[in-house]
Amino acid sequence: MIDISIIILNYNTKKLLQNLLTSIFASDLNGLKIEVIVVDNASEDNSSRMVKDKYPQVKVIVNKENLGFSKGNNVGVKKAKGKYLLFLNSDTRLESDTLKKMFKFLENKKEASAATCYLSLANGKIDPACHRGFPTPWAALTYFSGLEKLFPKSKAFSQYHQTWRGLNKVYPIPVISGAFFMIKKDVFNSIGGFDEDYFMYGEDIDLCYRLNEKGHKIYFYPHTKAIHLKRQSGRQKKLSKINIQKELIIKKKTSNYFFDTMKLFYNKHYLKKYPKWLRRPILLGIFLMSRVKK
Repeated sequence: MIDISIIILNYNTKKLLQNLLTSIFASDLNGLKIEVIVVDNASEDNSSRMVKDKYPQVKVIVNKENLGFSKGNNVGVKKAKGKYLLFLNSDTRLESDTLKKMFKFLENKKEASAATCYLSLANGKIDPACHRGFPTPWAALTYFSGLEKLFPKSKAFSQYHQTWRGLNKVYPIPVISGAFFMIKKDVFNSIGGFDEDYFMYGEDIDLCYRLNEKGHKIYFYPHTKAIHLKRQSGRQKKLSKINIQKELIIKKKTSNYFFDTMKLFYNKHYLKKYPKWLRRPILLGIFLMSRVKK
């Protein structure tokens, strides 16, 4: 039986993907049985060919078009045979003990349905996306007003990034990042997987929301880590004026994706939960968040 099915969604990140696969197969598995599934969203950089040539043990699924995050990962799940699913961004890198420690934790912590490790940025600081609360009106207000930054140890004022909690303890957390998301496969399937209405961004928050609604516990486990190199790709090359224009277009699209997916999240989960007069302030907060997102 397969213990962990590792699903990696890739889109034009060949070098980063190769580094991730190298870290996976250099892991100290201690008898752990894994399978690795790479879902390629119609990349143009020969990513899938690289995987087939260098890592023949990896299952490769090549989509004819970019299906987005949710649908692409759901395609990978259909081929997965593991007890647990581990969704990884292609720009992550594992420590040698990450897989065995996370597996042991979830096996021993029976009330845990999903978990993440300490997800570290390239500078060593925690990736705040792996340690969040839900974007409630109050959480958004305290975040954008600067109260969270002024009072990071306050439970009342740091609801979004949960900075009032220590980062060296194990505890349930409302939201973790899709960059490193480990979950029991039967639980994932029982709630319908990723919502495919989300193309990019928000899908991890939505999944966590539905898990919480069903009483499933999601844990932050800081005793092992993975590196998340987000915002790193492309920084080593000089950009021409044309490439700069392309980068600006991509940033604008990214911002629009985030804004649209947060509206989707609001309409799906908050529309009936909060009074109508809060809709405009919440959507304004979403708009402001889209200006600073990534």
